[in-house]
Amino acid sequence: MNAEPTPRPNSSPATPRTAAKTAVVTGAGSGIGRSVALELLAAGWSVALAGRRVETLAETAALASAPDGAALTVRTDVSRPDDVAALFAAVRERFGRLDLLFNNAGTFGPGGVPVEDLSYEAWRHVVDTNLNGAFLCAQAAFRQMKEQEPHGGRIINNGSISAHAPRPDSVAYTATKHALTGLTKSLSLDGRRHRIAVGQIDIGNAATDMTERMQSGVLQANGELASEPVMDVADVARTVRHMAELPLEANVQFATVLATDMPYIGRG
Repeated sequence: MNAEPTPRPNSSPATPRTAAKTAVVTGAGSGIGRSVALELLAAGWSVALAGRRVETLAETAALASAPDGAALTVRTDVSRPDDVAALFAAVRERFGRLDLLFNNAGTFGPGGVPVEDLSYEAWRHVVDTNLNGAFLCAQAAFRQMKEQEPHGGRIINNGSISAHAPRPDSVAYTATKHALTGLTKSLSLDGRRHRIAVGQIDIGNAATDMTERMQSGVLQANGELASEPVMDVADVARTVRHMAELPLEANVQFATVLATDMPYIGRG
């Protein structure tokens, strides 16, 4: 891949803000990440908005009803170790500590491609973003949460209904979401001795750009196309906030939030 310049934080003013709890939200430029970032900002958190497109991060920050300095935007490709290191360094410099990482950045990859036709490049892109990116961000968060005083914090990984049951032609996405569950369990165990609580939220059919096709028809396991119900993404954001604001002595290990009538439980 072509080399890209090291990401730089974009926000003002530059004075440190340490009074509020601080979160990092990856994939904050759209969808679930944007909704969660706005929910946390509205609740008084300071939030570092991370994502690959500076312009969409700026749009998220502009939508927030939060004090000046509460939102920090940092262009970040979570699959790049240098980008992740720069993100967490910017958070440390600006806010002084880290209370929450919402590991949300992800991609579905090319839809409707049978496993035998999926290119290695497409497979690798999904793995690098969904799994390797989550690991790199969690690793950086662990390091910072261990060192800060008082030490500790919380990580919430964005899983998926696909962490339990796949859709047709979704081998890369489904494999990474199953792997993310293993990452969550391992991090949860390793975090105990450092007061780092780790949980996962598995989401089904939140209304975002990624799920827009659900309402017009999506391939089912029986080979038919069928429209599926969606739910307001704000319901996801409120659930993440609830998980985030628990004391570190309590943890939601796994939460599943889904459109009530989506074809997941039983036969649909």
